[in-house]
Amino acid sequence: MNPRFSWFTQVAIVFAGLLSWQIATAQVSPEAQKRYTAAVKLVQAGDYERAKSDLNSIIQQRGPLAPYASYYYAIAAFRQKNFNQSRLMLRQLTEMVPDWRKMDDATYLFAANCMEMGQYEDAMTSLQKISDPQLRPDITKLEQNFLPRITDLNRLKQLNKSFPNDRIIGLTLIDLIQRTASDKDDLELSDRLTNRFGVPGVATSQPTATTSQVSSTRPATSVMQPSRNSRPKGYYNVAVMFPFRVDEFDADKRLRSNQYVYDLYEGIKIAKNRLQEEGITVNLFAYDLDNDANKTLELINSPAFAQTDLIIGPLYIEPNRIASAYANQNNILHLNPIATSSDLVVNQPMSFLAQPSMNQQAQKVAEQARNLNGTHRAVIYFGSTRKDSLLAVAYQAELKRQNYQIVDFRKVSGSAQAMANAMQFAGTPAATRSIVTDSQPAGISIGHIFLASSNDDDGVRVLEALSRRRVVGPLIATASAFDFYKNPVSTFTRRDLYLLYPDFIDSSREPVSMFQEEYVAKRNTIPSVFASEGYDMMLFFGRQLAKNGLQSRNRSGLHSDTDDYLLSGFDYTQSNENQIVPIVKYEDGRFIKVN
Repeated sequence: MNPRFSWFTQVAIVFAGLLSWQIATAQVSPEAQKRYTAAVKLVQAGDYERAKSDLNSIIQQRGPLAPYASYYYAIAAFRQKNFNQSRLMLRQLTEMVPDWRKMDDATYLFAANCMEMGQYEDAMTSLQKISDPQLRPDITKLEQNFLPRITDLNRLKQLNKSFPNDRIIGLTLIDLIQRTASDKDDLELSDRLTNRFGVPGVATSQPTATTSQVSSTRPATSVMQPSRNSRPKGYYNVAVMFPFRVDEFDADKRLRSNQYVYDLYEGIKIAKNRLQEEGITVNLFAYDLDNDANKTLELINSPAFAQTDLIIGPLYIEPNRIASAYANQNNILHLNPIATSSDLVVNQPMSFLAQPSMNQQAQKVAEQARNLNGTHRAVIYFGSTRKDSLLAVAYQAELKRQNYQIVDFRKVSGSAQAMANAMQFAGTPAATRSIVTDSQPAGISIGHIFLASSNDDDGVRVLEALSRRRVVGPLIATASAFDFYKNPVSTFTRRDLYLLYPDFIDSSREPVSMFQEEYVAKRNTIPSVFASEGYDMMLFFGRQLAKNGLQSRNRSGLHSDTDDYLLSGFDYTQSNENQIVPIVKYEDGRFIKVN
């Protein structure tokens, strides 16, 4: 028997222990109790054919013990590897007693049969129905055992599409893409999944094969534990591990697919000069590291790399996993510059997110919503990209934790009228009218509306759709849902509108204008937001290295305490995720932060 299914033996023992209670309440005759107990013991003893015969006679009588007999019959068939017979019995059980109190156990067994038969879609559909939280560890083990057996990339991608919230499917797909795929679209899919589910294997602090010489006995904690010399020193070595793709570089070509990498690095270099003015010497070592695990291993195992004090990157999954493990085993600061997945820093005390995670963004939006009014009724809309739906789901979960009523939750697209038609409130579908009439209600009051969209046309369309439906309430939207160059000022003033804006830069501030002037002088182009982000992260972590040495024992100092950053700064006092999440509002002719 597959050792992963020893759970069935445990269940059988538990059921046998409860048998006397079940029979007492159901007023089962002593004879029936005797036959049932004997049949269960036959299952436990491995005499499956005799057990099935005896259990079948109990099932045929349709008495109070019939559901339990059906379940044990299915276990016996499963252990005989007669998966189809086991599955058919469980289907019969579902039809016979759909509200059986142990139906979650039967559903789990049904899913295990489907997994064994390679019917992964049916298995996952069944697992989605289980509500018992005590079965979650078993569900995870079941998925971890079978899903990696899928070698057909298209099938696994379809499974991910059908069950987008399942983490094991996501991690399995990431792993298969990284091992077998070279298509650009597949690699981009892998990156998006990593942003949500993290990197396969990062949840433990055990060393990889490449770092086996490092002790693995140190527990992972949320506070960095120094093992190297933690005193501030005269210089700091920073490894920038980006996919520069130097062999494809063309100096005359500005619109490169990886232009953001060069912008990040240019900002880092300007921050290096700023740090030097403050007496902090940073040595930059740029490594052209694409999606190559072997090159990553060769690099981190080189003698020179042992002198590194801060690693920025890599951006691809497997190289990042290797670098993260190395950094956390060797007490080296590790910075993820653009990722927004909390999983990348779970149990990784030396790894940090420069950007606020999806969860942090959801929490800060919820804080702002609480300040707007006391009404706990909200609607959540999201656009067509994966990033949009991930943020919407994170926000939905946050509001549910705070006992909000989610009146409407849906993807919206198309014209303003199409969006208005799709909107539903209190379970009432929208009327398909194109104009507001006098017969319509005066308005629908909502505590607040949240829109997550990366399409800069969606913001205006949702505003119009809400007006057509006469929805009353403030709107909190991602800044990416608006085109700030195309949209008139009236767009941002006609409704109580707040923008979730992690990349917000107040161009009226002196540090911003000075940076822009310097950047234009050096690069003859206006800096992108990535250049500003590269500057800020190098400035902050360079100062942290100089102030706290290689590690910090006290989190109270892990925040930006000056106002010379281009964006909104950093705060790691609570966790290794940046907790600064700007929310802005248009007032007095400009956008200002309200949180």
